[in-house]
Amino acid sequence: MTMIQCISPVDGSVYAEREAMSLEAAQAVVDRVRKAQKAWARRPLEERVQLVLKGVARLNEMADEIVPEIAWQMGRPIKYGGEFRGFNERSNYVATIAADALAPIRIEDSERFERRIEREPHGVVFVIAPWNYPYMTAINTIAPALMAGNTVIIKHASQTLLVGERMVRAFVEAGVPDDVFANLFLDHQTTSALIAAGNFNFINFTGSVEGGRSIERAAAGTFSGLGLELGGKDPGYVMEDADLDAAVDTLMDGATFNSGQCCCGIERIYVNEKLYDAFVEKSVAWVSNYKLGNPLDPQTTLGPMANKRFAKVVREQIADAVAKGAKALVDPKLFPTDDGGAYLAPQVLVDVDHSMEFMREETFGPAVGIMKVKSDEEALALMNDSKYGLTASLWTQDPERAARIGREIETGTVFMNRADYLDPALVWTGCKDTGRGGSLSVIGFHNLTRPKSYHLKKVTA
Repeated sequence: MTMIQCISPVDGSVYAEREAMSLEAAQAVVDRVRKAQKAWARRPLEERVQLVLKGVARLNEMADEIVPEIAWQMGRPIKYGGEFRGFNERSNYVATIAADALAPIRIEDSERFERRIEREPHGVVFVIAPWNYPYMTAINTIAPALMAGNTVIIKHASQTLLVGERMVRAFVEAGVPDDVFANLFLDHQTTSALIAAGNFNFINFTGSVEGGRSIERAAAGTFSGLGLELGGKDPGYVMEDADLDAAVDTLMDGATFNSGQCCCGIERIYVNEKLYDAFVEKSVAWVSNYKLGNPLDPQTTLGPMANKRFAKVVREQIADAVAKGAKALVDPKLFPTDDGGAYLAPQVLVDVDHSMEFMREETFGPAVGIMKVKSDEEALALMNDSKYGLTASLWTQDPERAARIGREIETGTVFMNRADYLDPALVWTGCKDTGRGGSLSVIGFHNLTRPKSYHLKKVTA
C-alpha cells in the first residue's frame, strides 16, 4: 500500500495522508465519470453554469476551514485569507461569457442550406493541479470545462493533498451530480498509465517543465488534447519615466508574495540607469518590512516555502550568484526565523548577470535580481534571453512605447504598470518552455471543446 503524504512546511509534520489508488480502482472511477458525461452535456447550458456557481459558493462557505488548511499544507499566511477573490472572479467571469463563447458560428441559414460550426465538449477532462495556488489554478480549467459539458477528474499535488477532495465535496454538496466531478489520489506511475491508456480527452497540467515533458510522453499516440502551463522566469522592465514608488511596490510584491511561489511572479528586473539606484534602495527597504514566521500567526506576512527542498534550490541559486560576484542586499539579521529549512528570508541581489543560474533558471522563491540597463534595446535583449515566456511587466507613462516593446517580447502576456495578475477575460498562455495551450477567456472555452461542423441541405420542391 502506497501512501501519499503532505509534509507541512509549518513544522515538518505529516499534516495529511491518503492511500494512492490502484490502477484498477482509478480506472473504475474514470469509467463512471465517462459514463456520466453524456447526460451532463445534455443538460441546458445555463443549468450547468448555475450548478458550477453553486459549487463555488459552497466552497466559499468553507473558508474558516480552508484558510488554515492552506497554511498547514503549503505555508501561505492566514492573514491573506485564502484565494477566494481570484477564485470567485474567474468563476463568475467565465459564467458570464459561457453562452457567447459556446454559441454556434452561423455561416448560412437560407432556403437551401443551413451551415454552422458548433462547440462540442471533449468528454473527460483531467486536471493535474499545482500546490502554489491550489484553488485558483484548478478552477481556471474546472469551471469552464464543466460549464462546457465535460466531466472533470482532478488530481492534486501531494503538497496540497486535501484540495481536490474538498473541491469535489463542495460541488457535490451544491448539487453537481456524482461522477460529473471526481478526485483521484494517484502516484506518478498510475497517473502516467491512465494517460497512456487514452482515458482522457483533454489534460491540463500546471507544474514544472519536466513534469510537462512527462505528460507529453505519457500522452504520445493517444491524441489527447494538452494544456501545459509550465515554468517561468518573468521579467520586469522599469523605464526612466516610470512611477518609481508604484513600480517598487508592485514588482517587489510580485517577486515575494506567497514566498515567491507564483507562476507569474517577478524573478528578474531591469531598471533604466537613471532610476536604478533609487529603485534598488526602495526595493530593499520594501522587502525588509516582511515578518517571516508561522503562517498561522495573524501577524505573519511571509510564511515558509512549501517544502524544504524548494527553499534549498533558492539558497543554492543565491549562493552560486554571490560566488560569481552578486551582492545580496537584505540583512539576514532582520529575519531571525530563517531556519535554514522551509523558513527562508527574502532577498534582493544586484551585480547579477545572465551567466548566473539565478537569472536564467526558475527560482520560485522570495528572491529577485536587479540589473541596470541603458536602453530599451538592451532591456529587450535581456528579457528575451530566457527559455521561458509567461509574462513581462513594463513600467512607463507611454502606452505606445510599451506596446512597441511588448510586440517584441517573447511572452504570453504583456503588462504595463502592473504585474502578477491573471485577468479572466484574457487568455492565460505562454511560449517556449513555459508550455502551450491557454485557459480562461473565450479561447479557454474553445480549448475545452472541439469544433463540429453541420452542413445541412434542405429539401426543396
